[in-house]
Amino acid sequence: MAFPLPPHYTSLASALVSLFGTSVAIAHTDRVSGGDINKSYALTLNTGDRIFMKANAKENAAFFTAEAAGLSAIAATKAIASPRILCTGTDDGEEVGYSFLLLDFIASGKKRADYYETLAYNLAAMHNADTSPFVSDGTFGFFQDNFIGARAQENHPADSWISFFRESRLAPQFKAADKNFSSADRKRITRLLDHLDEYLVEPEKPSLVHGDLWGGNVLCGADGNALLIDPATYVGHAEADLAMTELFGGFPPAFYDAYREARPLQNGYEDRRDLYNLYQLLNHLNMFGQGYLSAVQSIVAEYVGD
Repeated sequence: MAFPLPPHYTSLASALVSLFGTSVAIAHTDRVSGGDINKSYALTLNTGDRIFMKANAKENAAFFTAEAAGLSAIAATKAIASPRILCTGTDDGEEVGYSFLLLDFIASGKKRADYYETLAYNLAAMHNADTSPFVSDGTFGFFQDNFIGARAQENHPADSWISFFRESRLAPQFKAADKNFSSADRKRITRLLDHLDEYLVEPEKPSLVHGDLWGGNVLCGADGNALLIDPATYVGHAEADLAMTELFGGFPPAFYDAYREARPLQNGYEDRRDLYNLYQLLNHLNMFGQGYLSAVQSIVAEYVGD
C-alpha cells in the first residue's frame, strides 16, 4: 500500500484539537438526512469551519476506516473529485461509545452544462490510473476488505479478474443467500460459477473502481462538478462500475457517449452488464430480503438457461 491514509483518533475532542487548534469548539450541530446505515451531521465550528461527520456504534469503526481507505485511493488517482478526509476515530462518549468519520462539508451547487460529460471523462481517467498502489499482492482486489452497503465485501488478491469476481464477489453472496434458493436454483448457480469464463472477459488493464456507483453516490459540489462518495473501492474491471450506473435508472446518454469517447469499451459489454449487476442485486437480496429474489433468478437464467 503506497498511498497515505488519514489519521485515527481516540476521541472527537482530540481530533478537532489536532485538526483545528486548541481553542476549537463545536458551535452548532445539524442532523443531515440521507443514508440508512450511519447517522450524519454538519458540524459548525467556532473557527468558522463547517465539517461533515458520520457516526455509528463504536464496534462499527471498520465502516469508516474502510470508507476512508476507499476515498483515499480515489483521491490518489488525481482523476476525479471526492470529499477531503480529515480523520477517522472512536469516542467513548458520555453515555455510549461511537465511531466517527470527519470529512470536508460539501455544499451543493447547480450542475454545470457539461456536468455528465465531465463526470464521464474523470471517471474514465480514474479507470485508466495506475492500480499498483492499491493491491498488496496480485492484480485484482484491494489491500484490505471493505463493505458494500452494510455488508462485508471480500477483496482477496487475485491475478485473474474472472477468478476474483467468482471467489470474492458472486460466491460469497450466493452462499449468504442460499436459504432463498430451490434445489433447481442451486444447480443453475453452480453451473454459472463453473462456467463464468464463458460469459466474462479479462480487462485490457485493471482499474480502480468505485464499486457502488449509482446516482446517490455522486454529489454535485458548489462548483457544479461531480464528487464521488460512499465507495466500495477495489481494483477490478471498469465495466463493473459502468454497469452499476445503469442498474437504478442510469445517467443521461451524454454520460455514456462521453465515457465511450474517453475510454472505448471492450466488445460485448452489453452481454456482460447484467452479470456484473447480479452481484449488486444479490447484495440487496441479502440486505433487504426477497423483493430482489426474482431479479437474481432471472439473471442467472439469462446466462445458464432454465
